[in-house]
Amino acid sequence: MNKKNKIVTFLFDKFLSENTREKIEKIILKVAIFSFFIHLAVIYLMKFDFFVDFSSNSELLKNPISAAYTPFSFILIYEVYLLIYYLPKSFTIYITKQYEIITLIIIRKLFKDLSALELSENWFEIKGDLQFTYDLIASLLLFYLIFLFQKEGKLKLVKHVNIKPVIERFVDKKKLIAVILVPLFFVIALYTLIDWSKGISLVSEELPTFESINNLFFDQFFTVLILVDVVLLLISFFYTDQFHKIIRNSGFVISTILIRMSFGVSGLISTILIVAAVLFGLAIITIHNKYEKNSLSNN
Repeated sequence: MNKKNKIVTFLFDKFLSENTREKIEKIILKVAIFSFFIHLAVIYLMKFDFFVDFSSNSELLKNPISAAYTPFSFILIYEVYLLIYYLPKSFTIYITKQYEIITLIIIRKLFKDLSALELSENWFEIKGDLQFTYDLIASLLLFYLIFLFQKEGKLKLVKHVNIKPVIERFVDKKKLIAVILVPLFFVIALYTLIDWSKGISLVSEELPTFESINNLFFDQFFTVLILVDVVLLLISFFYTDQFHKIIRNSGFVISTILIRMSFGVSGLISTILIVAAVLFGLAIITIHNKYEKNSLSNN
């Protein structure tokens, strides 16, 4: 093993080993629970006019239900880590994590929007209530689509129990990419938080929206994922020339691009783009598996 491989192996064990994953999981869960109670406490302190000199119009500081938004944010951070963690292990699980992240973003948004619902006979005439309905239906649909995607992904995994040396070299390259992604996403998250916090103004009694930090971070996050997917696609050409595998990998890039595009728009269009991205990914892997079954039957 050369010096480069030793460094990658060392960093991979430090950042992405099973032991590290378990430690990060416990830390994130503790922070999520703690943040929930802190958020809840702030809401009630403002409700009872504890902060006399400060009042905010933020929906996240009005209703106790919206306190669930904060722990979900930390769960999303853990999902981002898991995405990187599974990248060298399984490309299908890596893509699944992308879908899970965007679904959790919608679920988290539902908690925020619950506190601002206007319960009236004009439900379908109120923009906020209508968007809540779209997101509620989309979350159920995405949940089922991800289940189908995982089911199709497992069919592929069963056929590749014995990893060939060629595939092992491909895995080594994915490990290198994963090692690079860990500090990169940490820097993106830190930069986003600092940039967002600059907008906090106690003088004007205004808080920057959490939607702004959400769009800023995940916009950059999925942009990087697109680049990673393209790199993986190009590297895969060295290890396979099978048409259906190239189309599968290309299709996953398109799926990630559709998710990235959803952050550039709002409302129903954003929801449609997200559902279309997962539907497209499911269609790609389903057709890919049919190609696999056909090649096996011919042999």
